[in-house]
Amino acid sequence: MTAVGSQGPLAGVRIVEIAGIGPAPFCCMLLTDLGADLIRIDRPSAAGPGAALAAGDRALARGRPSVTVNLKAPRGLAFVRTLLQSADGVVEGFRPGVMERLGLGPSECLELNPRLVYGRVTGWGREGPLAQAPGHDLNYIAVSGALAAMGAGDDQPPAIPLNLLGDFGAGGLLLALGIVSALFEAGQSGNGQVVDTAMSHGVALLMSATYAMYGAGDWSLTRRDNTLDGGAPFYDVYRCADGRHITIACLETQFYVELLTILGLEHSGIEDQWDRTVWPRARSLFAAAFAAHPRQHWAQLFAGTEVCFAPVLTMAEAPGYEPNHATGVFVEADGVIRPAPAPRFSRTPLSAAAAYGHTDEPIQVALRRWDVSDDVVTEMLEAAQRTRTPDGL
Repeated sequence: MTAVGSQGPLAGVRIVEIAGIGPAPFCCMLLTDLGADLIRIDRPSAAGPGAALAAGDRALARGRPSVTVNLKAPRGLAFVRTLLQSADGVVEGFRPGVMERLGLGPSECLELNPRLVYGRVTGWGREGPLAQAPGHDLNYIAVSGALAAMGAGDDQPPAIPLNLLGDFGAGGLLLALGIVSALFEAGQSGNGQVVDTAMSHGVALLMSATYAMYGAGDWSLTRRDNTLDGGAPFYDVYRCADGRHITIACLETQFYVELLTILGLEHSGIEDQWDRTVWPRARSLFAAAFAAHPRQHWAQLFAGTEVCFAPVLTMAEAPGYEPNHATGVFVEADGVIRPAPAPRFSRTPLSAAAAYGHTDEPIQVALRRWDVSDDVVTEMLEAAQRTRTPDGL
């Protein structure tokens, strides 16, 4: 691994990203934030996710230079193979068999570079009856048991938790963890390997604690009938007088007792928080209390107390929330408020400026840093001019 002077614990790690949508670019965004040196390979006229999702797709591609390459052309394939020879890892997120048909499957790539970590993510896994079936986040969380457990009562459809679980948690984040783990092992053994991630499998893994509670008889299949799904009155969302909402999550007895004391409900017959027979009454009392005042009243009243409380903020409000502002949860880059890179490291800190400031690095500069010859760089730029595609082969 050759250091390039960037910050973060992965400084000097080189990754080739075969561009896609969803989990793979999110994984590569995380690796970029951690200091890895990535080059993104875009496909000519690749079908994107549509205009409604274009801004999100661009955000996931931030922080790393890209080059448009026709992987079906011998010259483009040879170019990517050249990059892989000096890379530490490669990331792809296509259906099973796509990379193999291009001549860039694991066997070909590991033959080129035995130390290569080959990270890949699919929806349903590489084998099984659904391996070649299309799908998206909502489909993957549906078959894991996760979607059925979320939302209002069983007379309503389950609630859709954006595409946070499948694409980003079970897909991109788990793939990034796998790649970093394999890079660590390769540094010891000298051998690369394939990191195979499936979003439907990953969501099931995220459900480990819930499945354990269900197996022990402590989780009901009825929505909003459990402690952590809004069934408990002390772990729920409440509407305030101004139409905004707050969250209460007083699982521990001492926090629950303080909540009752502050609300003046310590002698209302709901003192035993785990007596389910009092839950309807407790919920009614809490709802009436919180509906009597606006959200800001409760924020001020609970400030500095042991009540587990937080206001429900919109994306417009969250960056201005004082605790978020004080701890740098969001940063401003190019005049736009964005989430800051995470997690935080004491000795090899992540740089928000690096994450958001290197997108415009000329691809020829990045390629020369990767020891790509000037002849190949010149050929690439000439091909781009002939085909009228930006930086293409």
